[in-house]
Amino acid sequence: MRDNSASDGLLPSEAALHEIAQGGDKQSALTTLARSEVLLPVADENGEPDPQVVQLPVYEQQDGTRLVPVFTSETRLAAAMPDVRQYRNVPMSALGGGWPSDDLWLAVDPGSPDALNLPADGVKALPALAGA
Repeated sequence: MRDNSASDGLLPSEAALHEIAQGGDKQSALTTLARSEVLLPVADENGEPDPQVVQLPVYEQQDGTRLVPVFTSETRLAAAMPDVRQYRNVPMSALGGGWPSDDLWLAVDPGSPDALNLPADGVKALPALAGA
């Protein structure tokens, strides 16, 4: 994967998503994503979130697909979910360690041209890709 981040202002995780969307080196790009931190919207903004507990915000699409959105930057979060005011920084690979359901997908940067949806088996593979 080539490093686009310096030339076009993308973060490494955004450049990795772009690489996948353009049909580039998927394995290398997924490794970069697995090693990055993502922004996880806080599901319940009423009160202080427990720092020891990560609650996954689950959304259901019209076709019945259930997904958890995460974002590579505040800009992409704000564009997709402008009403969300709180989020947590989470290592992407940590999400795979305790993924709760085989019918739950991970949506990385939903709404962006480089959005990526990972099925449960792809999410569960993230720790190995990150070398964890």
